[in-house]
Amino acid sequence: MKSPLVRRREVLLLTGAAALSCAPALAQSTNYPSRPITLVVGYPPGGSTDLTARLLGEQLARSLGQPVVIENVGGAGGALGAQKVALAAADGHTLLLGSNNEMAIAHLVNPAIRYDPIRNFTPLGRVASQPMVLVASPHAGMPDVSAFIERVKQHPGKFSYGSSGVGTGLNLAGEMVKQAAGLFIVHIPYRGVGPLTTDLIGGQLELGVYVLSSGLPQIKAGKVVALGVTERERSPVAPQIPALAETASLRSVDIGTWFGLWGPAGLPRPVTERLQAALADALKAPELVQKMTASGATMAAPGAVLSDFQAAEITKYRRIIDQAGIRV
Repeated sequence: MKSPLVRRREVLLLTGAAALSCAPALAQSTNYPSRPITLVVGYPPGGSTDLTARLLGEQLARSLGQPVVIENVGGAGGALGAQKVALAAADGHTLLLGSNNEMAIAHLVNPAIRYDPIRNFTPLGRVASQPMVLVASPHAGMPDVSAFIERVKQHPGKFSYGSSGVGTGLNLAGEMVKQAAGLFIVHIPYRGVGPLTTDLIGGQLELGVYVLSSGLPQIKAGKVVALGVTERERSPVAPQIPALAETASLRSVDIGTWFGLWGPAGLPRPVTERLQAALADALKAPELVQKMTASGATMAAPGAVLSDFQAAEITKYRRIIDQAGIRV
């Protein structure tokens, strides 16, 4: 049996070894960032997530004093990009500009998703959000939301709405509207805005859900009829479009597209704090605010907590998904 003195020496040796093993990580944290930062986007170039990442990346580079390189890792509705960041070294040099699709919805509808959007990431902060918008074909005879509800209730199952795919935020927005008003509408998934718009204009499809920035050009051109935005309040970018929640039977409808910044799980505290400070600075930059607002987005308040918001959104999406039986 070891004497108390021997045991004390062993404890001191182990404590010293642990401190030495942590020293390189602490040193790296104080020197962060020591090289260019990769900002991963889980979608091809040109979409709203990619645009947000590029605008934000410019501002983060100024704050952090290192280039921010955008890496587009498209596939699986953003999940491949998220998985890449989840598996990256937790040193702050690989980050994710993610959206609600891959960071709140994907794991609820697709059992093949290999990451947990809460446990496998370090939330750094919210960036921006924008509503979706429910539209009708000019041929559908639905000039406003009241006519939409009345016609669908008179002819349950006759009408269809299109979205960008099963299990996307647009799909969930359509299902939330259906559930709130007790409507029977068939969902038709499309591969992109182009074919969805073609069918709406041609009258082959009665209803559709767009991200507001994608739908505004079609609305302004008179190609589709805006019934309402999906967030609780009207959008400052299009205040003439009512919120669906202004209608009594749709009062509970409140869902949007949102973006946030994450790192891999286990980021050292000094790195996390440096990134959060850089993000807060970026969100106050007039150039970023102007360009994001023009695209239809509402900027998050600098320092807006992401973790609680993300968890609440997952809970909301789970209710919609379970009731609708959505699975990929």
